[in-house]
Amino acid sequence: MHILVLGMVLMTAGAGFAQAPGAAGAKPIKIVVLGDSLSAGLGLTGSAAFPERLQKTLESKGIAVEISNAGVSGDTSSGGRDRLDWSVPEDTQAVILELGANDALRGTDPAVTKSALSDILARLKARGIAVLLCGMVAPPNYGSDYSARFNAIYPDLAKSFGVPLYPFFLEGVAADAKLNQADGLHPTAEGVDVIVKNILPTVQAFLGTISGQRS
Repeated sequence: MHILVLGMVLMTAGAGFAQAPGAAGAKPIKIVVLGDSLSAGLGLTGSAAFPERLQKTLESKGIAVEISNAGVSGDTSSGGRDRLDWSVPEDTQAVILELGANDALRGTDPAVTKSALSDILARLKARGIAVLLCGMVAPPNYGSDYSARFNAIYPDLAKSFGVPLYPFFLEGVAADAKLNQADGLHPTAEGVDVIVKNILPTVQAFLGTISGQRS
């Protein structure tokens, strides 16, 4: 009799463990990082790219996520808008939007960049997909007027659409030779880890607003 009771207890406990693979049995939040070469991981191995490093870090904290890398090297905000539907599958719950660096490097009219990002945000909102907007800062070579207009895009859109903003994706990495590849533009693996470390609190707060997952 005692053996039977013990067996039932062990079976019940075993079933409980089977239901808790990571974050208390929570289904992973499906996230897409929609970006350019900065998130695609240009010059790095796949495991060193931002989406992969972010997923590993979140999982180490018990947060269940499934992050897809939809970064395309050389892509602009307009390019991201044009491929939005096939880059962000129907079952996506959240998007980390990292676009605009190539617009700034090419001196694209900030109005064009803002329009493209606005379209992306509007379409994702219509689909019920949460968005974390990552800001970018214009290089100084186009002058202070251009920089002011470009840099204002991200806080303006975050306010208009009511989405969280991480002000500068390359915070702590830009202009640091030790954390960038030879081109001075793309982070090394160590640079990506700095980006992940810096953005992590914002991402955790963002995921905490999504049903079924706690930060």
